[in-house]
Amino acid sequence: MAKMVDVMGEIPEAVNRLVDEYRPRCLWFLRSEYYPATDAERLQVLEYIERYGDREAFRRAAEIRRWLSRTSSARSAVS
Repeated sequence: MAKMVDVMGEIPEAVNRLVDEYRPRCLWFLRSEYYPATDAERLQVLEYIERYGDREAFRRAAEIRRWLSRTSSARSAVS
């Protein structure tokens, strides 16, 4: 369980780093100070990056999306 908790804490930071990196290229339509605050918002931003970014952006966003989906499922199974 400790590993899952570690990953859950890292996901928001990883998404925020990706937002910073890809904001000028594929998230230009979002407010400059916007960072996703919920899992649903993170999934939406990752989808934007996958859709409007390059191949590397797609790969990185998809990887984070898989981790986010796993942790979301684990949390809902516990509650």
